Amino acid sequence: MTVTTVKGIQVREGRIIEIDDPVIQEDRFSLCINGEFYARIVASRDQLRELGAGFVVSQGLARDVGDVIVKGDEIDVLASVADGGGREVISTGAIGLSRPFEKVVSPLTLTTRDVYAITEEIETEVWHQTGAVHCSVLSFGGRVVARSSDVGRHNTVDKVIGHAVLNRLDRSQCVIGCTGRQPRDMVTKAAHAGIPIVISRAASTKQGIEAAWEAGITLVCFSRKGRFTVYSHPGRIRELSGMVLSPPSRAGDMPRQENR
Repeated sequence: MTVTTVKGIQVREGRIIEIDDPVIQEDRFSLCINGEFYARIVASRDQLRELGAGFVVSQGLARDVGDVIVKGDEIDVLASVADGGGREVISTGAIGLSRPFEKVVSPLTLTTRDVYAITEEIETEVWHQTGAVHCSVLSFGGRVVARSSDVGRHNTVDKVIGHAVLNRLDRSQCVIGCTGRQPRDMVTKAAHAGIPIVISRAASTKQGIEAAWEAGITLVCFSRKGRFTVYSHPGRIRELSGMVLSPPSRAGDMPRQENR
């Protein structure tokens, strides 16, 4: 990942000073699948093998990958690609892929303390330094095994999923923690990867919550400052195992919630 400095004029509490401010650089990469060009990706220049592997799996293009070869600005993923699916404009305004996903089945459970502990890990040095990146972490076996920063929230999730893919981890025992919002296209990344629990510091959308219900994913949002909200499949949080929660109605909007 490339961090550089630029000149700026900072105004703080009435003081005006010239500063050298750290900023993140975004780069563009060609994603190829089995040697064939597939898409251009805007991302940060690190964990590119993980990015390629995670993108292919989280978009439902393949369940696994054989290898990822990075040469300069080209990421070539070797994988057996499934047929079907159509392209759509996703929440970033980019073109994504719409594919059906299988329901996630997993016996994995967490305590509320586990949720708070994972939430505290969703940060990186670059995030503190620049404030210009999203972050994601992957928890496996009760500890964080992968961490990513990127200019795009989708990329951070792809990178930690890619870590699980390349290291042959049991993805049904993994948890994703991230800073980004959870609209439908973010939730379906976890669904395609077979990851049962997603913890976000940010909000979801109604469609994201619906997707979590459909996929069998426990979706935890607004996880910050000693609180969080569970929107789907609360039984994976042990202290909530006896509580009943229903999917949002498709007939109308959800009631507005204040003071979140």
